[in-house]
Amino acid sequence: MNNNTNLFVISAPSGAGKTSLLKTLIKRNKRLNYSISYTTRTPRKNETHGQDYFFVSTNAFNNLKNNGEFIEYANVFGNLYATSKTQVRNIIKNNLHAILEIDWQGAQQVRESMPECISVFILPPSQKALKERLFNRDTDTKEIIAQRLNEAYEDMTHWNEFDYCIINDNFETAAAELEAIFNDEGAISLTDNPALIKKINKILM
Repeated sequence: MNNNTNLFVISAPSGAGKTSLLKTLIKRNKRLNYSISYTTRTPRKNETHGQDYFFVSTNAFNNLKNNGEFIEYANVFGNLYATSKTQVRNIIKNNLHAILEIDWQGAQQVRESMPECISVFILPPSQKALKERLFNRDTDTKEIIAQRLNEAYEDMTHWNEFDYCIINDNFETAAAELEAIFNDEGAISLTDNPALIKKINKILM
């Protein structure tokens, strides 16, 4: 594992599999630590307050924002999300890697305020695969899925703003590539890698 203490920013279109990848790697290595986001959206049936997100009211969210508690915040599909400044500082102070699982808009804000962060974008193997994953997940209505699909392509066009990009075709391969980045050995996933760029262009066609 990289001995330096780092802030890792992980982004992806909804359904690309970033949450599953991160949960797997965090179980494998105790030095990786989630920075749990705040959100105003309703918990899904498999989510727990304080573990997956801090689920708060809009008023509570705005009070925290106005008090300068957030590194970044964004409105995603009508729900507010944000990263706690205090939580990130406490993780790094304890010599752990802080992991932020946020959208590309939030990643832009974090890079502006903390340019030393390491950013990773995760892509699905194809737009068709993304659609299938969203429907098979069975956590959203058809209307929400359609909205997510409409936003997904726009999300994916921001991949080259990140330091690294991983295509989540095979789960174990993608997990190994992400772990290599945490180990400071992820050269194959750098966004200036010509072979990777060629694969990504096919996904976006």
